[in-house]
Amino acid sequence: MKNHSETFKTVYYFGTCLADMVYPRAGMCGIKLLQREGIRVIYPQRQTCCGQPAYNSGFPGEAKEVALTQVKLFSGSSAPVIVPSGSCAGMMKYHYPHLFRDDPEYFEVKRFSDRIYELTQYLNRVLHVRYEDKGPPIRLTWHSSCHAMREMECIEDSKALIHQLENVELVELEKEYECCGFGGTFSVKQPEISAAMVHDKAESLRATGTEKFLTGDCGCMMNINGHLEKQGSPIKGQHIAEFILERING
Repeated sequence: MKNHSETFKTVYYFGTCLADMVYPRAGMCGIKLLQREGIRVIYPQRQTCCGQPAYNSGFPGEAKEVALTQVKLFSGSSAPVIVPSGSCAGMMKYHYPHLFRDDPEYFEVKRFSDRIYELTQYLNRVLHVRYEDKGPPIRLTWHSSCHAMREMECIEDSKALIHQLENVELVELEKEYECCGFGGTFSVKQPEISAAMVHDKAESLRATGTEKFLTGDCGCMMNINGHLEKQGSPIKGQHIAEFILERING
């Protein structure tokens, strides 16, 4: 294991709702990728949602209550908070301070938000990980979630990790920068529009000729995988943390 400075020996891990309830293996693989670098990972058991569904639905009061719960739970240390989702990370890093901009808790919230990193961002920029690919040759493509791309700006970090895997060919996705149509509550409130958007995304995935796509967000993966499965497509999505751990473990 690598020997990092004291600053990076311990991190907190915010697991996200979808990793907890739908894709627990993705969440656990993120933890294991950190641990293999010699990092102690703290997972506060009472963590809940980041508050994004309430925030996006126009309930700032409820969102603030959920947000402040997370801030208090992860306080007591200046250790980084690692999030295996660009969407949740973006909410916590950028929208939390906006929610509390006129409140006495603002500076406490801002200190918390400044500690937020998306998982691949932390692995690539801070830990400077190096991976040896032990898997067979494979061609796959990549889906960029909106918040990972436009808020956390961590897509190049994710791709940099993939490019370290010498037996993996990353095929460019023509509509990579288009939304998959999930958007959390958007897919419930606007199902017809959401369905049309995920259909376009699925067509773009099929055009690559690959049978797997990677992403850093479980929400996008759940939405796209559900559509592909309903269509009987062989293409399957996988969280990047789970894929990398499989490759480097052979």
